[in-house]
Amino acid sequence: MSRSTVTPIAASADDASSSVPSLPVRRGLGYLALAGTAWGTTGAAVDLVYRSSDLGPTAISFWRLVGALAILLAAKAVRRTGGPAARPTAARPTAARPTTARSRRTRALLLGGAGVGMAVFQSAYFAAVRDTGLAVATIVTLGAGPVFTALAGRLLLGERIGRIGALAVGGALAGLAVLVLGNQSSAVRPAGIALALLSAAAYSSTALLARWTGRHGGGESAGALTAWSFGIGAVLLFPFALEQGLLPHTAHPLRLVLLLAYVAAVTTALAYPLYFAGAAVVRAATTATVMLIEPVSAALLAVTLLGERLSAATAVGTLVLLSAVAALAAAESRLASD
Repeated sequence: MSRSTVTPIAASADDASSSVPSLPVRRGLGYLALAGTAWGTTGAAVDLVYRSSDLGPTAISFWRLVGALAILLAAKAVRRTGGPAARPTAARPTAARPTTARSRRTRALLLGGAGVGMAVFQSAYFAAVRDTGLAVATIVTLGAGPVFTALAGRLLLGERIGRIGALAVGGALAGLAVLVLGNQSSAVRPAGIALALLSAAAYSSTALLARWTGRHGGGESAGALTAWSFGIGAVLLFPFALEQGLLPHTAHPLRLVLLLAYVAAVTTALAYPLYFAGAAVVRAATTATVMLIEPVSAALLAVTLLGERLSAATAVGTLVLLSAVAALAAAESRLASD
């Protein structure tokens, strides 16, 4: 799953654009749409994993990170040993940045924070899907994430929100309240909402950490930061996944392997690079709006594939929440252009 605004492990646009300098904006929009659609299927795939085995959310997160990291490392090895990327090119010389104790600490903070955030973000989200359903878990996580990021950015980093941004934050909170309090049929469970909010908080904390390190040095390329966050997250999750049960009991082993492979390959190892490439050439507000495909596609899958039922309160709260996120993205883009 990701993100409807800045992803927690995304590097700067300069980093991403250096790998695809001539990518047309139209193709970038297509990449974002594909990434959002792929991320929107993550929760559905995980729900099917729950129905096919006794794997828990921590174990699923562990296998997702391990599988995606293996794919990224294999792809890097292939690029080094053959193909156009392996041929010597007349690249411009780059000045090596001096390594200082401060830069090492900043880099360690960035990599460690990204790994912790990735581990908590995914595990809490998968647990929320199990407890309160795919549609509600995805909508709350992706709706609350930008709100937490905007508020924390204002309080901790002194970033402006603006009048429209403040109204958008209030609208998002109102939509969340309708979503939670308006359901009388127990379709929305408080424990699942709490886990979704924890997932959103982990996402926003890593996004803020990336912003802070960007100001104080220690930046990493998108590929390096992605690989490190996957690896650190997997190491942190391992003891909890081992306690929960790494090897599942299932009557459908082939189906389970295919589902886990899909989550690792398509929704992680493929979707993240597509997002990075698209976000490098598309305006931030447009990126955030396009990435609303993710919760919409997740809700559609929840209803059509998994048989979930959305109450009137869920529909209204979802509409208010996602509209507020789009308004917040537009406000942020306007402030950035001032």
